[in-house]
Amino acid sequence: MALSWVLTVLSLLPLLEAQIPLCANLVPVPITNATLDRISGKWFYIASAFRNEEYNKSIHEIQATFFYFTPNKTEDTIFLREYQTRQNQCIYNTSYLNVQRENGTISKYEGGQEHFAHLLILRDMKTFMLAFEVNDEKNWGVSVYADKPETTEEQLGEFYEALDCLRIPRSDVVYTDQKKVNARDWAVPALSMAQLGHLVPALSG
Repeated sequence: MALSWVLTVLSLLPLLEAQIPLCANLVPVPITNATLDRISGKWFYIASAFRNEEYNKSIHEIQATFFYFTPNKTEDTIFLREYQTRQNQCIYNTSYLNVQRENGTISKYEGGQEHFAHLLILRDMKTFMLAFEVNDEKNWGVSVYADKPETTEEQLGEFYEALDCLRIPRSDVVYTDQKKVNARDWAVPALSMAQLGHLVPALSG
């Protein structure tokens, strides 16, 4: 199953917009212009963990990912450029994401439906998370992104707190390895996100 920008950033995973568990750092807040300014620029997909076994299989194929968010505040969209190393293949892809300001979500229309992810802004200005299927205990998951390929334990603190709240073992976390990235090998195929089977680790919704 395609893992929407999670991992590519991102590979978008289908998300439902039902109530999120009452975890302090999993409660979405409206997206503002300041939010869009904050997530603008270059990001690295750091890690994720999912209860869904099919998603887990997909994220194990992701070796490294970095991407660029370019928000359009007037149209409430984000232009996404992502660079991913997957199964020793380097892939470049572009797409547009939609912003649902009041719901605190970003989404991508693909495969005949719109896929959503909850954007979670963290205390550390250099990180953010995406929450997936958080209304479905059997399938929920979380991914984390940072502005540098290396992160500290302190930066990952809220990510681990979210996993604990969702009762996902920390041993289930799959980390990327930015050393796998080799920009000289990137191809630029005209493939859809679905064909690439990924989201910018970053939205799967």
